[in-house]
Amino acid sequence: MSVFTPVTLEMLGPWLSRYAVGRAVTLEGIEAGVQNSNFFLTTTLARYVLTLFETLPRAALPFYLHLMAHLARHGLPVPAPIADRDNEYLGTLADRPAVLVMRLSGRSDMAPDTQRCARIGAMLAGLHLAGLSYGRRQAHPRGATWRRETAEAVAPFLPAAERTLLVAEMAFQHGLDLEALPQGIIHADLFRDNVLWDGDHIGGIIDFYFAGLDALLFDVAVTVNDWCTTPEGGLDPARTAALLAAYHAERPFAPVERAAWPAILRAAALRFWLSRAADFHLPRPGEMVLVKDPGEYRHLLERRIADADRLPALP
Repeated sequence: MSVFTPVTLEMLGPWLSRYAVGRAVTLEGIEAGVQNSNFFLTTTLARYVLTLFETLPRAALPFYLHLMAHLARHGLPVPAPIADRDNEYLGTLADRPAVLVMRLSGRSDMAPDTQRCARIGAMLAGLHLAGLSYGRRQAHPRGATWRRETAEAVAPFLPAAERTLLVAEMAFQHGLDLEALPQGIIHADLFRDNVLWDGDHIGGIIDFYFAGLDALLFDVAVTVNDWCTTPEGGLDPARTAALLAAYHAERPFAPVERAAWPAILRAAALRFWLSRAADFHLPRPGEMVLVKDPGEYRHLLERRIADADRLPALP
């Protein structure tokens, strides 16, 4: 959530008049993240988050906005989009597609214990189950096709050893049939900084703009790789077991998912190595841009390959 397109209170006033949310009081750019321009907005009535979309095509955005509205209706703590006076979620500000959503309570925990890992496992299963009744369909934008195309784009910039690793892993992943696994709408980016804790409870799940239709197990692997990894890159047995058991209690894993688990953990690590490598080697200009270290997820991929026979199994 970087700021690529600056917005001022003066620019915001006329746009905000289309909403029944009061007048703008403060507007603060959000530095964390790498895809869209985001701002904390306080009005005379409440607190919101304003997002300007920098790369997503306008035609793709209703999928995400209606997904968040759908999940909110199912009682899940997600940022419900705010409709304007014409009952539309999506507007235009500074020549960018723009949306206003409710700002949720809480803050991220970057060192979650086993209890919080269990809670997020259960919440992820709840998101997956609620998503099964969502009528719109859109492919996961960072799915297998994107990974193949991005690998080709970043490979020329990598040192020889990293390029060799990438070529070998892409060949391995080519033999993995993700479509044979249970499918559904996935969050696809459920990192610790995308979860807000309000005391011991989850106050919010944010940043749905990578969501799409894909293997549900891929979403579990993305989450485990972030929430349960040790500083050395391995998986913490207690946190991993807690997250997987809580998820399994809500949506039991299928036998085909158990067989694919080690490979899916690798696919999830590969996805974030590629996206961070692309951000590093092929950056976009921005006023406030956070580029994360691609080496972290390259090392994670290497560990998942090395630990293939010792990884915590699915319940």
